[in-house]
Amino acid sequence: MVLRRGHHKASAAECAGNGGMRAADVMVSPVITVGPDRSVQDVAEILLENRISAVPVVSKDGNLLGIVSEGDLIRRIEIDTERRPSRWLALAIGSQPLAAEFIKSHAHRVADVMTRELIVASPDAPLRHIATLLEKNGIKRVPIVSNGKLVGIVSRANLIQGLASARKEVKAAAATSDRMIREELLSRLRTEPWATSRLNVIVHDGTVELWGTVRSRTEKQAIQLAAELTSGVRAVNDNLIIERSAVTSQLAMA
Repeated sequence: MVLRRGHHKASAAECAGNGGMRAADVMVSPVITVGPDRSVQDVAEILLENRISAVPVVSKDGNLLGIVSEGDLIRRIEIDTERRPSRWLALAIGSQPLAAEFIKSHAHRVADVMTRELIVASPDAPLRHIATLLEKNGIKRVPIVSNGKLVGIVSRANLIQGLASARKEVKAAAATSDRMIREELLSRLRTEPWATSRLNVIVHDGTVELWGTVRSRTEKQAIQLAAELTSGVRAVNDNLIIERSAVTSQLAMA
């Protein structure tokens, strides 16, 4: 696998001299992942169940190996969407690309269909750097890696969440405090058995912005309360959305 970090990695000077938001402030963590030996059908189900468009592939010790996105699964023999190139195309582009396409459309293991060459960034990468990577490479998400291990992921949607949360400039000291609030809240939610939702937290000047989907009104209320109880929090803006299937189920039970 080839991990590429784009045209530059954020330097220590950049990190120390700029109080702006960084990947660690908006990334989704922990990330839903799969192992290289999982099946293509497993991945399709995971994408649908969690309403995500891609899933990173990691080894047993957490090292990032690749990623499987919707784009990797749209040309499949099971749904009769595989490409059927003519012989003249093989002569024009060579047999290797066509063989690779055959593997991607017919293989059953994640390791055989995943994208291995990835654009990654570090947790300290400024959001402007993440935005440049997304735009320059025409990708929808950037895995966040520390010492080779996947620690989070930043998508285009996460940048928009950061924009919506950035109501005013934050001084470097406040940004550090905000980061501590975010980590404390996320750490607390990871230990709660009821916190099963896909959640992202962004903190600006002591104000917690909650983003993502929850499975019930009760879980939504509990997450908001956990945020309010976190030390240093001044206010909580609840942007959480209850899954449509959960709303339908609750109405049926009423």
